[in-house]
Amino acid sequence: MDTTIRNLDEQAYRRLKARAALSGRTIGELVNEAIRAYLAQPERRGEQASLAALVPESYPEGCERLSEEIDAVV
Repeated sequence: MDTTIRNLDEQAYRRLKARAALSGRTIGELVNEAIRAYLAQPERRGEQASLAALVPESYPEGCERLSEEIDAVV
């Protein structure tokens, strides 16, 4: 499915594009992965969001130096 997404944060998009290039994946693959991860989370109706409620997630194997690689590209 081809979709146009408007009003994306330019910096976030550039970082996503760099990460896609470094990982050998497409932007579409990463966006689909992010959407699935978001939809897998339980809905929080009426609950006020809190940073304390966030649970850290690990990077996938092989991405230990990803932020350094992205910095080098950008």
